[in-house]
Amino acid sequence: MEPIKMPKYAVEWNNLLLIYKFALSEVNTKLNILNDEFQFIHSHNPIEHIKSRVKTTDSIVSKLKRKGHEVSLENAQKYIHDIAGIRIICSFTSDIYTIYELIEKQSDVNIIQIKDYIKNPKPNGYQSLHLIVEIPVFLSDRTAPVKVEIQIRTIAMDFWASLEHKIFYKFNKFVPEGITEQLKECADVITHLDYRMLDIKNKMAQYK
Repeated sequence: MEPIKMPKYAVEWNNLLLIYKFALSEVNTKLNILNDEFQFIHSHNPIEHIKSRVKTTDSIVSKLKRKGHEVSLENAQKYIHDIAGIRIICSFTSDIYTIYELIEKQSDVNIIQIKDYIKNPKPNGYQSLHLIVEIPVFLSDRTAPVKVEIQIRTIAMDFWASLEHKIFYKFNKFVPEGITEQLKECADVITHLDYRMLDIKNKMAQYK
């Protein structure tokens, strides 16, 4: 029985997604090294855990169409910056900016875009630090610059964002006003909680 041959376009898309998978591996390795080093030097891990994913072809195609772009490999790489995505979860808001500074110091990481939704939360209360970075992926025949989206947030921010995401799709984007108001109130509570937790951490540091 002859092996099933995939259409050429399917092979090309799979090859593209593989490169983004390699980029995620590169970034994950960097983050784990930085986290371990920080633990060794400062006896503190700024990273609680990391989640990563590569968008599916269907998801990329859908996003290109929503943005009004022709579906092609070139347009996917040019216009979709979150094909590869990493979410970093921290305990404290100070850890978020520590991780950002550590990433910024990496000589082979080019930070293309920064969106600080912690200092400037979205109207619905969403908070997170978003980075678009570009890193080199070393292949057998070339070096490919690849964009990766990095989201950095606290555990509390991530809990809120997860709930908001579920509600958003439960109501097909049209969330009842009462629930929207409650979500915003919860976001305000989370901001206060993160501030209090950081204050406790800073006070604990005074006792050695």
